[in-house]
Amino acid sequence: MTGRKNPELVDKGPELVEGSEHAGGDQEHSPSTSSGPLDPRLLRRAAAVRRLLVGQTVIGTLSALSVVAIAYCIGSGVGTAFTTHTVQPLLSVTPWLAGAFLARGLLSWLADLVAVRAAIAVKSQLRREITQAYLRPGDPQPDHGTVTSLISTGLDDLDGYFARYLPQLVLAVAAPLVIGIAVAVQDLISAVIIALTLPLIPIFMILVGWSTQKLTGRRWRVQARLAHHFADLVAGLPTLRAFGRARAQAEGLRRSGEAHRVETMATLRIALLSALVLELAATLSVAVVAVVIGIRVIAGDVSLSTSLFVLILAPEAYLPLRKVGVHYHDAAAGAAAARTALDLIDRVPVARVGTAAVPTGPVELAASGLTFRYPAADRETVRPVLSGVDAVVRAGDLTCLVGPSGSGKTTLLMLMMGWLRPDSGRVRINDVDLDDLDLEELRRRIAWVGQQPGMIPGTIAANVQLGAPDADAEQVAAALRSADVDLDPGRQLDAAEVGRLSGGELRRVALARALLRVRHGGAGLMILDEPTAGLDAATELRTIELIRSLGVTALVVSHRPAVIAAADHLIELGTAVTPERVAA
Repeated sequence: MTGRKNPELVDKGPELVEGSEHAGGDQEHSPSTSSGPLDPRLLRRAAAVRRLLVGQTVIGTLSALSVVAIAYCIGSGVGTAFTTHTVQPLLSVTPWLAGAFLARGLLSWLADLVAVRAAIAVKSQLRREITQAYLRPGDPQPDHGTVTSLISTGLDDLDGYFARYLPQLVLAVAAPLVIGIAVAVQDLISAVIIALTLPLIPIFMILVGWSTQKLTGRRWRVQARLAHHFADLVAGLPTLRAFGRARAQAEGLRRSGEAHRVETMATLRIALLSALVLELAATLSVAVVAVVIGIRVIAGDVSLSTSLFVLILAPEAYLPLRKVGVHYHDAAAGAAAARTALDLIDRVPVARVGTAAVPTGPVELAASGLTFRYPAADRETVRPVLSGVDAVVRAGDLTCLVGPSGSGKTTLLMLMMGWLRPDSGRVRINDVDLDDLDLEELRRRIAWVGQQPGMIPGTIAANVQLGAPDADAEQVAAALRSADVDLDPGRQLDAAEVGRLSGGELRRVALARALLRVRHGGAGLMILDEPTAGLDAATELRTIELIRSLGVTALVVSHRPAVIAAADHLIELGTAVTPERVAA
């Protein structure tokens, strides 16, 4: 099966349907190879990320100062108590110690709160922008499986990225710096040892990170493939059942699921082993500090209070870096999801915005020298779907677009409506270049029926009324009668759900919506892709006469002899382009 997307932007204009002639659903989109703990595009795009980094820097510095205060209170209290052999020093520092612990707890809670709020804000923004990119007409179109995976559960990986990794990354910079200065003030030798052993943890993190990044990227590709396979399977399930091939797909789905399980377990294995490596490195580093300062205490070079102060702070200097390594796997999954989302958003170009008013009166379309290739790794080796196509759709006439499957008929329709942009050539509407027109206004004047009409959840009446929102119930009913939509006696127009309609009924409902757009929505151009497919001969003839009776410009894609015979003009496309679209 070929992956298809069938979004319909009926509230803004015509339906956008990608058929097999130009489906790009089989492409795999994997995270980009950009490295680094934070994608710069997130900083530029999301204000919440910038606020998070600033807030966590302040909170991390204050948290490190609270740790220094705790160590100072314990070191001075216990050291003085041993020297004076009284408990008074301990009682004196207890209120300060309690205040320092309370401050650290509040700062930890505040850091979590800021991180969670940032994660929610960024996920919401990315989901909104992914949806806008998916609905935005352009070349290339986002892959349905990747979009589904991202907006459902894929972006949830950002919870660990923002709630655990980024706060810990900021703390890994602030805490060692503050603690190192505090230790250096009390004991320079211990500070030097900490400074020399601290880089061991980042070195091990880098070595582990290379393996983690590779495994996480591979797991993400497998997950996207599984999501695409499942979405594609659900979309084609009626056809598979009709031909008795539904059970045969179970093995392919099982293999995709097994591949996802294997890659996930490999990632978890690295995560567990890396935690062991980092803990061992940190433990040995703290042990070196403890042994050296212990010997110096015995020799009388360092006081007990100073040694306790250093011993309490030494593990805290390594702890943030250890946690960064532990949470790196949260970051790897979240960063992969964020990069994939940003790649998807940036890959789809922003639709051009023209300012010229759409010409009034009868609509005439003229295409000259249209050439179009779908995206690939090397566009120069890809055979064009359309190459140097010239076509004229005369005002008020019924023009039929014919050609073998795969010859680019649906692509030509998308180019003429501005959903796609040609590599070369241009389209003119009443002698005005399509690039100069206000496309939103133009699409309000187009009545479009695709091969697979898109419907919104709801009633038949609600779907038809999208063609002309101001139309009343009688006008909607008249459009349905004209399109030969027959409801059973027990099915009321306002209650019948589109989800219960057959494929042929859905096509007639879409035709009724187009009729309503022409009659009451001001549309002067009808573009129809196989509108009579699946209809009997009598209904097909009535549909043709109905289209002709409207008196508007009509461009129809069809293989049916009756439609071809009734057309005023024919536009014929030649050689079909294979799904691979690779040059011979």
